[in-house]
Amino acid sequence: MASAAARDVMPLEVRGLGVRLGERQVLSGVSFRLDPGRRTVILGPNGSGKTSLLRALHGLVPSTGSITWAGAPRPRGAEAMVFQRPVMLRRGALANVEYALAVNGVKGAERRRRAREALERAGLSALAERPARVLSGGEQQRLALARAWALRPRILYLDEPSASLDPAAAQEIEREIGAIHASGTRIVMTTHHLGLARRIADEILFLHDGRLVEQAPAERFFVAPRSDEARQFLEGELPWTTV
Repeated sequence: MASAAARDVMPLEVRGLGVRLGERQVLSGVSFRLDPGRRTVILGPNGSGKTSLLRALHGLVPSTGSITWAGAPRPRGAEAMVFQRPVMLRRGALANVEYALAVNGVKGAERRRRAREALERAGLSALAERPARVLSGGEQQRLALARAWALRPRILYLDEPSASLDPAAAQEIEREIGAIHASGTRIVMTTHHLGLARRIADEILFLHDGRLVEQAPAERFFVAPRSDEARQFLEGELPWTTV
């Protein structure tokens, strides 16, 4: 059954986005357009503003400028976000997913059905009643993705989703991201791992010192970046890259 996300044809448009945290201007004049059906990976060295951009897109930090869908205000409930360190409630894995659905107005049998479906897709059905906080780091991250997926978001923001995980757990996260994308949800994520970015990305947003330096198709960015900052980053001359 096609989800609402699969039918989404609206571009996400960002114009002149700025974010100030305390005395520091962390993003300035960031403008871009994200079309449906593409996986966008945000790259950049430490302190470039990657996480702040995700948080601003999701409305978690005050920002200036505009963020619209095809020129209109963002639809309510159309977005979800998974953090690098997922927040787990003091309840079982299934109950964590059900709670998110309840908060978003999904009721009764439909809530239970969608929660179980999300766990099954993430390969976590056997852990449905296990307390979420005793799960391994990789299992918690997969649960966080399942919880977000159950909401049927049109766009999913992921902040370093496989950071600090062992290779096997990171591979599971990558598989789940691919399945979420295949279901019709747009993916926008940060990572410091260039190998993951090469495998997942359709396009790259490259940030440096709080500004968008380059937006490019992934296949071109990794072969022939147009900016000196991106070239230095890919060659390891700027911090926070993992091949």
